[in-house]
Amino acid sequence: MAQEFLLYGSYGYTGSLIAQQAVDRDLTPVLAGRHAEKVEAQATDLGLAHRTFSLEQPTVVTSMIEQFDAVLNCAGPFSRTADPLIDACLAAGTDYLDITGEVTVLEEIADRDADATDAGTTLLPAVGFDVVPSDCLAVHLASQVADPTRLRLALHGLSTFSPGTLKSVLQGATMPGAIRENGVIRTVPAAWQSRAFTFAGSELVAITVPWGDVSTAYHSTGIPTIQTYATVPEFARWVLKRTRWLTPVVRAAPVQRALHALIDATVSGPTAAEREQNVVRIVGEIETESGDGAAAELRTPDPYDTTAMTAVESVRRVLDDQVAVGFQTPGLAFGPDFVLEFPGVERRLFDEPGSERPPTAANP
Repeated sequence: MAQEFLLYGSYGYTGSLIAQQAVDRDLTPVLAGRHAEKVEAQATDLGLAHRTFSLEQPTVVTSMIEQFDAVLNCAGPFSRTADPLIDACLAAGTDYLDITGEVTVLEEIADRDADATDAGTTLLPAVGFDVVPSDCLAVHLASQVADPTRLRLALHGLSTFSPGTLKSVLQGATMPGAIRENGVIRTVPAAWQSRAFTFAGSELVAITVPWGDVSTAYHSTGIPTIQTYATVPEFARWVLKRTRWLTPVVRAAPVQRALHALIDATVSGPTAAEREQNVVRIVGEIETESGDGAAAELRTPDPYDTTAMTAVESVRRVLDDQVAVGFQTPGLAFGPDFVLEFPGVERRLFDEPGSERPPTAANP
């Protein structure tokens, strides 16, 4: 059973892509989730075994996963699913992976490092597009200068969305933004700061977003001050800055339920053709107190395709005992060049001859 693992949340949009990718890579996921009909239909289509269970009863969860060497959690929001699965993994001695990008969840998992080490268990969250490419880029940049103190990461091309992603975005929109300052995470308003970055030679404005690297890049590099950005249309920036007062309304449970139902009814996720056409670029800038620095750009395929590839390969390496116990980030577990192993991923330093470095001045 060396290549068998439990894939929880397998029938969601991203989980389905991961399940297919795992089969294509000769792994044998056992599919799992709380909805029996969906799990059974997917398992029949793929010719795989399946389990049906919710996460409300700890003893049931532990009994369901204790026969597996690893669990990959694809069931968001991870603020609800990570803790019960991690509790069960620590009790069963099963390694835990997920594809979260939620800053608070990542910090909570990092806080369980000692428990995981004592249990001989690996905790490796964020093995999808959140945050494998950006974490690898951060680790790469950190190796370019001595004693870096500031890191900025900016994403452009986040244009395809599944129902689960939109629900996570909706939940995140009701929470404050986040940055790391002098080693400490602090909350900031939505679209707190805007700034120009150069993506593939074009200067575009991005706004601060609470991307998972606010947590993971700190653990991967030790850099104390981290900000993460994403490009959005100018109108969206205007709306975000002027509708912060609506946050308590959107956060209300009845409103959340109604919006989730609307997403389920109207959003199916990007088609394979749409994913194939999409390219994402990530720019990273790193600085020292003395003003030295480096900058680089990473080009990746669509986030969903990237997630399927990186998550499955991460599971394979965990199953092969290539990852240390305790809390790990992708950059710590696999190194900065891990993301370059996947088709369609390219990286270049802006400081290479003939390249153009992006601006570093802030534009509040």
